Amino acid sequence: MKLQSAVRHATFHRRQRPALCRAVFSAAIAVAMGAAVLPAGVASAQTAAPPAQQKTQVPGYYRMMVGQLEVTALYDGYIDVDPKSFKYTSAREVQSLLARMFVASTPGMQTAVNAYLIHTGSRLVLVDTGAAGCFGPTLGRIGENLRAAGYAPEQVDTVLLTHLHGDHACGLAAGGKAAFPNATVYVDKAEADYWLSEAKATAAPKEAQGLFAMARAAVAPYQAAQRLRTFSAGTEPIPGVRVVAANGHTPGHSGYLFTSGHDSLLLWGDIVHNHALQLRRPQVAIEFDVDSNQAVITRKRILEQAARGRLWVGGAHMPFPGLGHVRRESAGYAWVPAEYGPIRADR
Repeated sequence: MKLQSAVRHATFHRRQRPALCRAVFSAAIAVAMGAAVLPAGVASAQTAAPPAQQKTQVPGYYRMMVGQLEVTALYDGYIDVDPKSFKYTSAREVQSLLARMFVASTPGMQTAVNAYLIHTGSRLVLVDTGAAGCFGPTLGRIGENLRAAGYAPEQVDTVLLTHLHGDHACGLAAGGKAAFPNATVYVDKAEADYWLSEAKATAAPKEAQGLFAMARAAVAPYQAAQRLRTFSAGTEPIPGVRVVAANGHTPGHSGYLFTSGHDSLLLWGDIVHNHALQLRRPQVAIEFDVDSNQAVITRKRILEQAARGRLWVGGAHMPFPGLGHVRRESAGYAWVPAEYGPIRADR
């Protein structure tokens, strides 16, 4: 019926204005058949090319308040870790725990590298500096993400290192110069004594000697400017920030506890390298540990401390932004990530 009506209407007008109505007649039939009518020269939406996919990601920073502390997580990139790197477990358990958290068990398991910028109100403190160019093109984004977050490297006055592995310390230097030219760098004395020692580097296995060279190159500009400081565990390298001993992964591996009012944030460095494995099974170690047995003991202590104290936690290798809480469970622990939201100082 719709088609018949359209044809009758077009036929009537065709007798009155033949040239015009030939177009009307064709359009009327097209409409009646459900087709779209477009002006001349305009292609159908069905035939137009789709827009190009956008392959870039948002800048890698995330900001929240802990008391009156402004905390900005900075994404350096990712590094692929082989599941076979984990110790004190079986391949079957690794596969099961990874699958439980929907983590792909591939030879290159993506692991985030995070650093944290803390504005205390009087200081701008950077905890760890990322890998710069030490481990390939998937890392080295701390500088650009710090700028995207509204700060400049020249504004950082304090750098606290959890340890001297390259993915935490190489970002200190760029082209042999200090990447944070106005900062004083702090690291545990035992950590510096180990990684900056020529004798220990010479005695180390060949495959580990590169790590010693990275550490020495990273701190060299600050040593030359007499802006490298060491401290002992349990002290306050800067006012209001307490060092939490976390040795095992490296000899002087350190966490930093920031407190503001009733809130505290523990930046724990490499206590956990994979949340799917080591929260559920804290006894699982990784081959990069200098002392794996001590690393396990430390991990169990730190996880319990974080859960019992309901601390905010920032983890260097937790999924970005790596901020959240640790919850005790019947079997191990669970990660409760920070919820995305506005910057609020009333929490």
